Amino acid sequence: MKQKKITLSEIVGKDFYSVHSDILQGGHTHYWLKGGRGSTKSSFVSIEIILGLLADKNANAVVLRKVAVNLKDSVFEQLKWAIQALGVGEYWEAKGSIPELVYKKTGQRILFRGADNPQKLKSIKFGHGYAKYIWYEEVDEFSGAAEIRSINQSLMRGGKQFFVFYTYNPPKSQKNWVNLEVMQERKDMLVHHSTYLGVPPNWLGEQFFIEAEYMKKVNATAYRHEYLGEVVGSGGEVFTNVTIRQISLEEEKNFTNISRGLDWGYAVDPLHYTVNHYDSKKRRLYIFFEIHERGMTNRKAAQLIMQENKENKEIIADSAEPKSIAEFAEYGMRIIPAKKGPDSVDYGIKWLQDLEEIIIDPIRCPHTAREFAKYELEKDAQGGFRAKFPDKDNHSIDAVRYSREGDMRRLRIR
Repeated sequence: MKQKKITLSEIVGKDFYSVHSDILQGGHTHYWLKGGRGSTKSSFVSIEIILGLLADKNANAVVLRKVAVNLKDSVFEQLKWAIQALGVGEYWEAKGSIPELVYKKTGQRILFRGADNPQKLKSIKFGHGYAKYIWYEEVDEFSGAAEIRSINQSLMRGGKQFFVFYTYNPPKSQKNWVNLEVMQERKDMLVHHSTYLGVPPNWLGEQFFIEAEYMKKVNATAYRHEYLGEVVGSGGEVFTNVTIRQISLEEEKNFTNISRGLDWGYAVDPLHYTVNHYDSKKRRLYIFFEIHERGMTNRKAAQLIMQENKENKEIIADSAEPKSIAEFAEYGMRIIPAKKGPDSVDYGIKWLQDLEEIIIDPIRCPHTAREFAKYELEKDAQGGFRAKFPDKDNHSIDAVRYSREGDMRRLRIR
């Protein structure tokens, strides 16, 4: 009996058509696929891996979970499903003792490993070809970007082209390393978001949608996090008005209320210089330039700042370093100390919180974007949040506060 030919649209949700096309064109290396429950992101990746191995006889795959014991009942079964869905089950052998899938015609393999035994990852070798496909399922369970880099360095060898998939439901807190990682701007990285709303209802079943609608009615925040895959926050975020996006040169042409601020660096802390525009009518702050570096001398910092500040506009700097301010003045720069005051930190942060929107360009200001996004109140011994704003990882925030002291003072006078 002739087997019915499967079309991709029958097994891949419409939300993933553009990603599939990008993979066919070799558009990127790293694919961060985030989303809520039922978004079929794991199904999509499993299909792509099987199609990729069938198309390239030199391709193998390594599929990872943080803990090895979770492999067999999750990604192993998911890839077995993909093989059957594509109608190629007779060509594959599933080895269950140590989960492994083998393409009988060529001996290509899909290996399943846990990151709880890193030595085994270093020893992975293939008799033919290389690990062209790498999949981190539930990547948020891994300890951080350093662990991912270490594993990739072990696996991404011996080939010219790689496809690395990272699938996960975004954690609540923007401070989580995964949510911060996808804010990075890399030319070889694609970030994609999907939800169950882009999936044919019959794939998930009627009951799935009933449960989703019930959650939407009784707990909107939980619905947004669990079903829509949104970063809803832990409750301790200081800035809930931040938008991370590129600021176009066309927008920048209309910036007329530009200020510059400087937070001095020390042996450990970085120097941070900011340039931003404030639209007082719409109460929007646009942050579009930064210098952020550790161990930089004042002379080097002044040289870099003068390259941006060619017209020698005024800079407001942290008053805690009068010698540094004097040194910058000797270089001919217009620099004045911030006035501060006993409650200037709290007042400045609250002024920023009260803005309609803080727009940060992540390409030109990656450190600013990360600091504003991850700045959270610290928890006390009882699990509640402390009332005081934390004085750490806030160099860009301080620099922005200094730069906008004039706007804050005018507001106080009113």
